[in-house]
Amino acid sequence: MADEKNILPPEECETMEHVRAAIDRLDEELIDRLAERLAYVDRAWQIKMGTSEGASVPWRIQQVIDKVRARAEEKGLPPQLAEAIWRQMIGWFIQYEEERMRRD
Repeated sequence: MADEKNILPPEECETMEHVRAAIDRLDEELIDRLAERLAYVDRAWQIKMGTSEGASVPWRIQQVIDKVRARAEEKGLPPQLAEAIWRQMIGWFIQYEEERMRRD
């Protein structure tokens, strides 16, 4: 398997080993970013505990979705794919926040 220094851009991949190495690297980066996002969600519910704001904030959800769709379009990613992924992720994080807020 190629190390990170040898990760090729998609158009230069000539074997499935090249493609798989790049996908594995991207998966690691995505997990790292999701873990970072979770840390901010943890902080959000802690801050919300002192307010009347709940875990689900509809205007904020729509704001995030709008930004994600716009970014996806800029990058050539189908916006409906990005929206579907983010809605699933947001739903999970809201449930997580609600559970944490009920416990503490």
